[in-house]
Amino acid sequence: MSTAGSGAIDPDELQDDTLPEPVDLWSAFKRAHEIVRARVIADTAEAAGLSEPDLTILVNLDKAGGALRQSELAASLGWDRTRISHQVTRMGKRGLVTRERADGVTVTLTDAGRQAVTAVGPGLDAAVRRHFTDKLSAPEIETLSSVLRRL
Repeated sequence: MSTAGSGAIDPDELQDDTLPEPVDLWSAFKRAHEIVRARVIADTAEAAGLSEPDLTILVNLDKAGGALRQSELAASLGWDRTRISHQVTRMGKRGLVTRERADGVTVTLTDAGRQAVTAVGPGLDAAVRRHFTDKLSAPEIETLSSVLRRL
């Protein structure tokens, strides 16, 4: 059930008892993710001089109160140890985070990192709403949230 050539699922094509093929559904999910991600990042991170990984780490550290063990941060992002280590090293060189070794490695927001995430916050919220949640109904948001928590 895909639109010829686009790989996108047209909801109007679906009958109540017809489900899209798994690969078509996966393709539609990937496409939607890439489009929303690119638009949100273009509206926020790039304007603030941050990369998408910078923004992702800063937001996660801020939500956690400013510090997380590096292994917990990696797990929360679905990243491997090498990726998180390299990214934190780059961010440390720019003064956005520090890394402390004591019974594991803890990554902490610096004042500059906290200022960056605070400055980008309102724009990030607006961009996520504009490119994502405003396009969904409340029941769709509830369903999507439920589905994503299971994955």
